[in-house]
Amino acid sequence: MSASSTPGPARFNAAAESEARAVLKEICTSAAWVDELLCGRPYPDAEALLAASDAAVARLDESGLAQALAGHPPIGRPRPSDPVSAREQRGMAGAPDALKAEMLELNLAYQERFGQVFLICAGGLGAERLRDAARERLGNTPERERVVVKAELAKINRLRLAGLMARASVSTHVLDTAAGRPAAGVGVQLAAGEGENGTWTVLGTARTDVDGRCARLPLPPQGTTRARLVFETGPYPSGKKAPFFPEITVTFAVEAGEHYHVPLLLSPFGYSVYRGS
Repeated sequence: MSASSTPGPARFNAAAESEARAVLKEICTSAAWVDELLCGRPYPDAEALLAASDAAVARLDESGLAQALAGHPPIGRPRPSDPVSAREQRGMAGAPDALKAEMLELNLAYQERFGQVFLICAGGLGAERLRDAARERLGNTPERERVVVKAELAKINRLRLAGLMARASVSTHVLDTAAGRPAAGVGVQLAAGEGENGTWTVLGTARTDVDGRCARLPLPPQGTTRARLVFETGPYPSGKKAPFFPEITVTFAVEAGEHYHVPLLLSPFGYSVYRGS
């Protein structure tokens, strides 16, 4: 994906190191790759970030490559806790049972020959092409296969980084206008929806800190067109009469690559929200 079609890395450049590190580890589990990309910030554009990823993969030693491969499940057997790999491997999901069984045997044969998981950039590939690639690569020498594996890993990391830059992000800030201070301890839930009649998927929950902010809300997945924040204002402020609005739900449209800061101004008998900066 070219820089012209990929949103820029401004959000990644500006993220706190701990947040940026956590996001990168979701893309690739090699500590060396993560460290190199963090050290390269800020990146002037998307292509510079993607090129840095390619270079970092090329420089991985045996240990770094093994760390990266450990984060990838076998083809046809994605982990339930890894929706990214499941999405990338969806070409195998609907394959006939016989083909799935053959892929399992090829995975085992590859593991025995090379001592690592069979890695391929599976996005957009059907089950038969994945099987054929595994068959073909079993004939490689270990030296040749190392070159192929690094090339496939570079492609996977590129696609995942491009997806990261194409995802919207959401933050919020709750202020108690009656007291004239931030509202600490307010529960916040973030959900994502697709289309006007789409179902909602809860992405995560958080609680506002002493400054009325949530440290980190999850990134909505690619393709998200609507986001929803649910504020649990019933328990706030503690020890006082129950508020008139015990729960406040805010739904808004989102676009890929954009950041949405949605503050909530809270008072005993009213509230307001807006898109901040």
